[in-house]
Amino acid sequence: MEVSGKVVVVGQTESVGQNGFTKRLLVVETEGQHPQKLPIDFVKDNTSLLDNVSVGQNVKVQINLRGSEHNGRWYLQAQGWRIE
Repeated sequence: MEVSGKVVVVGQTESVGQNGFTKRLLVVETEGQHPQKLPIDFVKDNTSLLDNVSVGQNVKVQINLRGSEHNGRWYLQAQGWRIE
């Protein structure tokens, strides 16, 4: 799946948990009649893909959608794996 738009946030790389798992946030604002600001996580080795990305830049991001359940609640996450 692909998301296109303007970068509004490029987060810092964060360590999560005790296993050294890393992630980095990218927020892309889509175009069109009803623009949306979509948070996309880049994890592990893919965090470095955001090193040359800056706020205001137009990008195309390839994502996978991930779903999970915790205590009867469902969550959806967009995980990036390529950026142009």
